[in-house]
Amino acid sequence: MADAGAGSLPGGDSALPPPLPPPPPEEQELSRRLRRLYPAVNQAETPLPRAWSPKDKYNYIGLSQGNLRVHYKGRQERSSSHLSSWPAYTPSHTVLLKRKPCDRPELKSGIKSPVGLLTSKPRYLEMLESHLRTELQALDLTKGRVQELRLQPYREVFELFMEEFRTYKPLLASIKKEYEITLAHLREKIYSLESVNAFLVTASDQCTQTILAFQEQEKVEIAQLKKERIYLLKLIDEMKEEKCSLEIQVSKLRKAVAEENLRYLNERDARKLLLLDLNEMYRLKEEMKLTKVQDEKGEDPVTLTLALKTARRDLTKAQVELNTMKANYGDVVPRRDFESQEKKFNELLEKMTVLETDFQDLQEDYNTMLDVHRQIAEERDQFYNELINVQRISTPRPDWDKCAEVISGGPERWNTLSEGKTSDQLVDVLLEDLGALILREKETFAPMGKSEKVPIYLRYDGMVRNKKLTKKEVVALLREIWREKITIDQQKGKRSSLPEFFLNYFQRKYGDSFAFDWTYTTYEMMKLYRSNEAMSLFFNILTGNLDEGIYHTQLQQLGTLLKELTNVDTANSGQLTSEQFIGALKAAFPLKTDEQIQELVDAAGYRPETPEEFILYRLLFLEDEEGKTEPLVLKLKDQYINEKQTYLRDLRAELGNMEVRPDDLRAAFCIVDPGLLDQTLESYLTHVFQTSGEQLDSAFSLPVEMVMQRLVSLDLRRQGALSGEARGAEETESV
Repeated sequence: MADAGAGSLPGGDSALPPPLPPPPPEEQELSRRLRRLYPAVNQAETPLPRAWSPKDKYNYIGLSQGNLRVHYKGRQERSSSHLSSWPAYTPSHTVLLKRKPCDRPELKSGIKSPVGLLTSKPRYLEMLESHLRTELQALDLTKGRVQELRLQPYREVFELFMEEFRTYKPLLASIKKEYEITLAHLREKIYSLESVNAFLVTASDQCTQTILAFQEQEKVEIAQLKKERIYLLKLIDEMKEEKCSLEIQVSKLRKAVAEENLRYLNERDARKLLLLDLNEMYRLKEEMKLTKVQDEKGEDPVTLTLALKTARRDLTKAQVELNTMKANYGDVVPRRDFESQEKKFNELLEKMTVLETDFQDLQEDYNTMLDVHRQIAEERDQFYNELINVQRISTPRPDWDKCAEVISGGPERWNTLSEGKTSDQLVDVLLEDLGALILREKETFAPMGKSEKVPIYLRYDGMVRNKKLTKKEVVALLREIWREKITIDQQKGKRSSLPEFFLNYFQRKYGDSFAFDWTYTTYEMMKLYRSNEAMSLFFNILTGNLDEGIYHTQLQQLGTLLKELTNVDTANSGQLTSEQFIGALKAAFPLKTDEQIQELVDAAGYRPETPEEFILYRLLFLEDEEGKTEPLVLKLKDQYINEKQTYLRDLRAELGNMEVRPDDLRAAFCIVDPGLLDQTLESYLTHVFQTSGEQLDSAFSLPVEMVMQRLVSLDLRRQGALSGEARGAEETESV
């Protein structure tokens, strides 16, 4: 007879005290086994019995382990002492002794024992072995902690054995206690070593990334140095060629000067001979004139002789002076030629000086580059040695291809999930996949209670069941919630709170008793799949990390773009040329730069090498069942995030590092975005300083870091040109 109320779960009445702490692992394992054996029983309403009643048991039955185990004691007149000890007691079944042939004493001594090798088992041992096999077969070994699950049946059999042999029970109990203490100590040690192992893996990854960054930087610097060295070598070769050409020019000029000097010497000698001839002819002419005059006049010969001597003496004197002048100035060149040659020589000398200076500078630079190259080579060798040491002592890089055998879907799904992802992103993928498996195994969630700090959609203290939703089902639920919320907000004319609407939606659809099952399940799924764009955005808005206006802004941008593309498509064919597509983009987003427009065109799949192809613009707005969008929509969201970050950086630059007052923030917004509307500016200020518009003047100043942190959650957009602001909610609903 079982105790009917043992182990029953508390109900979900709000008047009960706060929930108890989670049960121990043994209780959880027992609950799991009962749910597997009796899946149709609702233990919250009709709990199953958890123990045997000692009052209603039969006399032949004994209870142990807190009335959880039953064993047969036999009739009243027989006690446990009448059970024969094995192998003296011999039933019909026998077992082969597990002993090596050479270990038996009769075989060693060479004497054959009359006792056979087969010895019988006692009935109680067979009962224990049968019970152990049954318990081991009932275990689910596909889950974690397999060894602990396998140890539980052996522990139960050992306790039954101790209960039967009560004489040895204290000794066996102390042995069991020491083993349990040792196992607990080893388990704690394993847990501590797991944290140390995780820390070592993280440190190893960081060191590897640092070394790879150093290697990349070193490669870039070495490539730059090689290029600069090649450039300097080319420059040196050019300088050497120019020097050789100048030396050739100097040798040619020297040769020309020598030839010119030789020509001048020859001309001088010719002029000397010519002067001698002229003087001789002049003398002969004068003598002929004197002779003729003398003959005509009949002058005195003595006078003529004296005159002749005087003339000859003067001639000799003049000849001596002429020879002296020729000897002194025979090697002199004309001044004009001398100045011209001197000018050329000075110019060549200056060029030569400049070239020598440049050559010395290049030589010094080259020596410096050699020193730098030697230092870089030494650092490279040092880093390489450090890399080898780190690779030898650190944990090796994981082989991610092994995950394909574990992930559901096989290698094809793993290749799709891991394509183009880093190690950190691959870890996120594995965590999401493993988290999904763990989440599907959960039957219930631990309620968070009804404290004011708990969000309204999680404020519950009863039993919360896991609905085991898939990713597609959660994305479909979020779309339905957004669609219904937009419709209701348009009817009311104001925007409602998303957390309250999130809870009210499930209460209207599934009732108050099951609403929290859906909110908890949806919340856990969104928290798990943070890489999913639709779930991540909804989760951040739901938890207050982002403003709801960001979602509506994205819908508004898509609606504006789709409307402009539809207006350009006059034939309603669903396809546009690249020029039409670019024109529609510029009309929808007049504040975007040409570079951003080109990024959107590239994301749309346009290829410049095939300009005659059309762009099927309607396919660019499709979204699959898991919330994955096309590259154009992803690029629009990335540009929105980048523009918002640029906006925040400009505001930070204007605010400086001092504490910020409302007037300071208003002035910064007016400088950064002159086209910002007053109403929007007031909403920004009231959100940052968390006060009403009338109390902004008396608001306290805040640190600039806190101001920037609060601005991050807002829907910040530069509104220099207010195009597309008046687009109504119909376009948003059409998207």
